[in-house]
Amino acid sequence: MALRVKAVERLLKFDKESAGKYRYVMKPEMYSSLTQNKVIKEAALRSGVSQGVMKACWDAAGEVIKAWATEGHSVALPGLGTMRFGLRSKAVENVNEVKAGLITSRRIIFTPSTDLKDELAATAIIITCYDRDGKEVKRVTSTSGEIEEPENDQPENGGGNNPGGNPISTD
Repeated sequence: MALRVKAVERLLKFDKESAGKYRYVMKPEMYSSLTQNKVIKEAALRSGVSQGVMKACWDAAGEVIKAWATEGHSVALPGLGTMRFGLRSKAVENVNEVKAGLITSRRIIFTPSTDLKDELAATAIIITCYDRDGKEVKRVTSTSGEIEEPENDQPENGGGNNPGGNPISTD
């Protein structure tokens, strides 16, 4: 298994007066969304439990996680880590100004387990680079957390519209 990433050449402007500079911006390629039914079917198959029983367990676990998380608990998600609710708010100097209206957003905070982080770090990554016209100009593949240049996989023009022919940074 490998994670697929796109590096797309984009014009980045840092202020309204700036002409901007082209840079390769990376983002994960999104796969299709898996429906709840697909996940339940696969979990039932892997566990040897019927789909009906798996759906009942899935629904019950979801209700328990929701109830406990909304009570302020950090809840374990099997094999993944923990999740909890959080918020962002404005700060005030005077305690008499504290009110619910200071809350600007409510969020879900996921903290991955060490095992999940380690697995992600060990997962290969395939980066496909596209120039500003949408043309593929380079592919980079890794087998671990480090990115290696594949042999004989450079485009003939030496990197397309990559300014100065410098390597694309993965930082």
